[in-house]
Amino acid sequence: MFNFGIWTSEFNKFLMGFLPEWATVLVECVIIAVLVLLTYTVLALFYILYERKLCAWFQCRLGPMRVGKWGLLQVFADMFKILIKELISLKDTDRFLFKLAPYLVITSSVVMLACLPWGNGLQIINYNIGIFFILAVSSVGVLGILLAGWASNNKYTLIGAMRSGAQMISYEISLGLAIITIIVFAGTMNINELVWAQDKAWFIFRGHIPAIIAFLIYIVAATAETNRGPFDLPEAEHELTAGYHTEYSGIHFGFFYLAEYLNLFIVSGIASLMFLGGWMPLHIPGWDGFNNVMNYIPSVVWFLGKSFFVSYVIIWFKWTFPRVRIDQMLSFEWKYLMPLSLANLVLMAVFVALGWHF
Repeated sequence: MFNFGIWTSEFNKFLMGFLPEWATVLVECVIIAVLVLLTYTVLALFYILYERKLCAWFQCRLGPMRVGKWGLLQVFADMFKILIKELISLKDTDRFLFKLAPYLVITSSVVMLACLPWGNGLQIINYNIGIFFILAVSSVGVLGILLAGWASNNKYTLIGAMRSGAQMISYEISLGLAIITIIVFAGTMNINELVWAQDKAWFIFRGHIPAIIAFLIYIVAATAETNRGPFDLPEAEHELTAGYHTEYSGIHFGFFYLAEYLNLFIVSGIASLMFLGGWMPLHIPGWDGFNNVMNYIPSVVWFLGKSFFVSYVIIWFKWTFPRVRIDQMLSFEWKYLMPLSLANLVLMAVFVALGWHF
């Protein structure tokens, strides 16, 4: 499988040939920042159209069809519409916190996006505690949502923010326990090592029953963590208008909108990393010919394909199940999902200690 690290190394040598080390680092950081922001925008636009088309398909409709061929330019029209909207600040809002909130949300998702391993040799941030770092950064987004609800000085936005905070903090526990279950099996929190550990077979196959249970728990918790249906109580339109971002307009509303869709890709990418091998191809021990054919598919295609598949499942949830009540949602987490996650973590520890895995 081709290693993209060869290209990055050659580019670094090229810059070092005529620039000092500090200037080389500066140029590389600027290029990476531009690429991350560009990728962020393109993925967000793709996901907006992706969900619209899937929703239409589930409901036997066509979806957006008027702007561009098959409606492919509809998302660009929506983006330009948001960009030219006026930024409105209401009289009684806390202006500093009101403007800070969307930037906290967008910064959190951008940093998490930079941590994902896109391909063999295509990774920006790689720490020994990479998974812990991702979980820590993800909690910053909750602060932005709470600030948005509080600073808007509106009872509906405050209720939406409180619901979102309670929901995200609650389901973060089950999501984290599902990830820790795989970390116990892998023995590392390094993102790159997690991918290479799945060279022979993906963890969802090697980890036996606890890995499958952890994957199912992760999918449910990730759906709730991203405030998506049937757990979209913070944005319950029939109760709270638009929830915590009711008072936002223009690009500030666009930041919340983009972050919501990018968080869908990020949780899907983490699921791909932890359970489905990340950018690692599908390998079956003993099937050398099949494995060699799989290696010809670029690693970026593997990662994006797995992430889009997990996103499809989460979107499928939203357009299949009705919205639950807030008490049902929290009872499900604290009474059922979290105890199941703890029991599954213990079960995985037993399987690892006794060697009952593939």
